[in-house]
Amino acid sequence: MLKVSPIPAFNDNYIWLISKAGRAVVVDPGDAEPVRAALAERELELDGILITHHHRDHTGGVAALCRDWPDAVLYAPAAEPMPAPGGIALKDGQRIALPALDLELQIMAVPGHTLGHIAYCGNGLLFCGDTLFSGGCGRLFEGSPQQMHESLGRLAALPDDTLVYCTHEYTQANLAFCHAVEPNNPELKKYMQKVAKLRQQGIPTLPSSIALEKAVNVFLRARIPGVRAAAQHHTMQELNEDYQVFAALRRWKDDF
Repeated sequence: MLKVSPIPAFNDNYIWLISKAGRAVVVDPGDAEPVRAALAERELELDGILITHHHRDHTGGVAALCRDWPDAVLYAPAAEPMPAPGGIALKDGQRIALPALDLELQIMAVPGHTLGHIAYCGNGLLFCGDTLFSGGCGRLFEGSPQQMHESLGRLAALPDDTLVYCTHEYTQANLAFCHAVEPNNPELKKYMQKVAKLRQQGIPTLPSSIALEKAVNVFLRARIPGVRAAAQHHTMQELNEDYQVFAALRRWKDDF
């Protein structure tokens, strides 16, 4: 049976470990050491590495893992630097097969956080790097607000039961911002209580789901009248387009 487990790294990163029958693939290994430890503990062999974007906290362990497991296949965005030699460059719409896991994933281009950012989606699983967080989204280091808004829209269009595996434990802080925007959202209040209990016990808040994010994540809710009104009140400007609402929310969150 396919299993997805978080490997904590740095202060708040998660490296996702996808495993089945003694074989494994990791997503965004910013540090090799916790991956080595997790593989050894679970007696797993590394078959592949999936990269969503080029930031060092997502790629820093790639070269070492490729040296330790030379047969592991590296997959990374075609529009960004390959983190180690010999990797397979991926573009929007491609599919990759991970036969050891009996898993096929589709590649989705989701620019915004970085220009070449990709996500991997299949079998009800979404590995979205720093594009979509639970209750939030990535900062716009390279892309435009319109690009990120469109990328989030692509992800929001996935089936509601899709599980969202993002790569940072930002949920509690993100939800505090969502509450500032939508203080009367009952689904958000319920989720905040659940997340607070999980974090008190040191339990990850992830994965989330597309259905949950559409209900609570203001960055997916720019078309909701109350969200638009809050963004307009904060900016003291009329915002006619959904992407303008998103841009105002992202700037607000940057200063929150």
